[in-house]
Amino acid sequence: MSTQKFRLEREKTAVVVVDLQERLMAAMKHAGKVYRNTGIMLEASAVLGLPVVVTEQYPKGLGHTVEEVKACLPSYEPVEKITFSCCGEQGFMDVLKKTDRKQVILLGSETHVCVYQTCLDLLEAGYGVHLLRDAVCSRAKENYLAALELMRQAGAVITSTETVLFQLLVRAGGDEFKAISRLVK
Repeated sequence: MSTQKFRLEREKTAVVVVDLQERLMAAMKHAGKVYRNTGIMLEASAVLGLPVVVTEQYPKGLGHTVEEVKACLPSYEPVEKITFSCCGEQGFMDVLKKTDRKQVILLGSETHVCVYQTCLDLLEAGYGVHLLRDAVCSRAKENYLAALELMRQAGAVITSTETVLFQLLVRAGGDEFKAISRLVK
């Protein structure tokens, strides 16, 4: 079995944050964990030079990206959508293609709806997807677990925030390592 799909390369990787919005996240039991790991991933993305794409599902009804996430973004320019899959929104695909990256670190909510459908579409479009299981959530645990298994079966790499950060770092030492180490402590 080839292990290539499990490897991330910094120059090929972008981060996609799906629908971490005010009214949606108010219903999530594990919102705090998702905010913490999303914040770590976003701050590390700035250190590592990874482009970040943020989406909002129907913000008129679900509100905008939560402040806990906005505070970690260098700029706030969400792609608005009404399709569950981010890929169904042409504006999203345009922004993602401009990054010129073919590997995606995927996180957000809800795991079994927008994250799941986005994952499938990204895989079909030829992207490698690394899903951060500690930075996604659903209202019901059964939906969360079912979506993780379905995405694994579809070909996504189910991983964690700390795992991808140290994979992208490659080696210990230097300012980037120190900055990332501080984030995960």
